[in-house]
Parts: sequence; C-alpha cells; structure tokens
Amino acid sequence: MIDLLQYTFMQRAFVMATVTGSLCALVGIYVILRSMSFIGAGIAHASFGGVALGLLTGINPFFTAVVFCTGTAWAIGAVSESARIREDTAVGIFFASTMAFGVLLIGFMQGYNTDLFGYIFGNILAVTSFDVWIGVVLAVIVVATIIFFFKEFLFITFDSEMARVTGLPVRLLNYLMLTLIALTIVISIKAVGIVLVSALIVTPAAAAQQLTRNFRHMLLIAVSLGIAASWIGLILSALFDIPSGATIVLTATVIFFLCSVLSPHRRHKHIQRERLEHEVIESKEKRDE
Repeated sequence: MIDLLQYTFMQRAFVMATVTGSLCALVGIYVILRSMSFIGAGIAHASFGGVALGLLTGINPFFTAVVFCTGTAWAIGAVSESARIREDTAVGIFFASTMAFGVLLIGFMQGYNTDLFGYIFGNILAVTSFDVWIGVVLAVIVVATIIFFFKEFLFITFDSEMARVTGLPVRLLNYLMLTLIALTIVISIKAVGIVLVSALIVTPAAAAQQLTRNFRHMLLIAVSLGIAASWIGLILSALFDIPSGATIVLTATVIFFLCSVLSPHRRHKHIQRERLEHEVIESKEKRDE
C-alpha cells in the first residue's frame, strides 16, 4: 500500500477522496434532516445533461455541469414554490427531463466517449490535477459558507416557519443550500459518478444519525465516516482493480449497517421494549392470581 502512494495518481486520488468524502457527508447532514434526499438524487442526475453538453461543445464538462446543476437546483426551488406542486413532483420532472436532454446530446456525438463513462460511474484513480485543485477550491467555498451561515442553516433545518417569523431570509437561504448541494455533487461526480453520488451524500450522514442526536457531533461523525468510506473504498479499488465509485459507496453502506447495529438509540429502544413487555407480563400474572 505504501508503494502505491509513491505514484502521483494515487496521491491525487487520496486528496480527492478526502475532499469528496468530507464534503458529501457535511452537506448530507442538512439533506437528510431536511428530507431533501430526493432533491440530491435529482440534482445529481441533472449533472448528466451538463456533462453531455460540455463534451459535445468542447467546453470542460466541470463548468457546464456547475451551471447546469445550479440552474436545475434553482428551477426545482422556483417551480415547487410558484406552481403550487409538491417538491418531489418538481424533482421528478427535472430528474427525467435533464436526463433526457443528456441522452439527446449524446446522440449527436460521433463515436464512443470514454470520458462520459467515467463521469457516469466515476473513476477516482483518473482524476487530474485540475480536478483536484478546482475541487479543493470549491470545497473551501462550500465549507466556509456553511460555517458563516451555520446558525441560520441550523434554524431553518429544524424550524423554518419560526425562522421566517423571526425575519430570516428563509427563501434565500434555501436557494443557497440548493447551490451548495449542486456544487458538492459536481465536485464529487468524477470520483464516484453521477449514478452513485447521491448515495455518498446520504449514507455517511445517515450512519452518523444512528450514533448521536447532537447536531455538532453528528457533523463531525459524518465527516469522519465519509472520509473513512472514501479511503477504504479507494484502497480496495486500487488493490483489487475494481470500480472505485461503486466500492466507495458500498463501503459507506457497510459502515451504515454497522452503525445501525451499534446504535445506542436502538439499544435504548430495545431495553424500553423489554421493560414494557416485562411489565405487561407481570400485570397479566397479577390479574390471573
């Protein structure tokens, strides 16, 4: 394993794994607590249209995906507000239409494009220096924004109505959160792929939720689990020559089930259930006497 770290491509892959794992987990906490998992999946698949547009026009797909994902995220927010339809319905509409747009653009391409395959399923071992640098820069922007608006995001996450009453710009903060989700997805698609990136956003955060109910602790645990899943998945991918994106996501899934089994909340509920059953049995025995 130490020998692998001597290679430049592995060094880039580890940096990207750290950025991707930590950022997806950090944003993922807000996604699961606000029940926005389907929005994350919708924006992730919308990036397919942006990537296809970039490959067709010769523009770096990263930039077209940023514009496309951010625009789709804002459109989902706008339609769900103005058209008086449910948010999941708006996501479903853009989910399908952006994917269809991407498929249409692929039809105009000549021949087979290997880059497109990498974006769809991810290949963290093939990230370039540009991918790493732009990923780090955007990750710093996302993290700095979350830190700066930490209290505001926390408020609207747990009680958006009260936040609106107190005068917070809830609508603007919601659009800002959608933008951060879009940027996180675009940063991560080269590592884990368009198909699987939404799973990396949700799974480490859901695992952390099994271990604590303290919000700050949840953030720290989620980031740690996200990085761990990315590193372990990357190592397994390099050692056994298997797809990196799938390996990282499956590793995160295994971690989630381990956290679920070890969850103190689950044990507490089990103890309460046993205590209740014991009380019911005692009460029944007293009646029979």
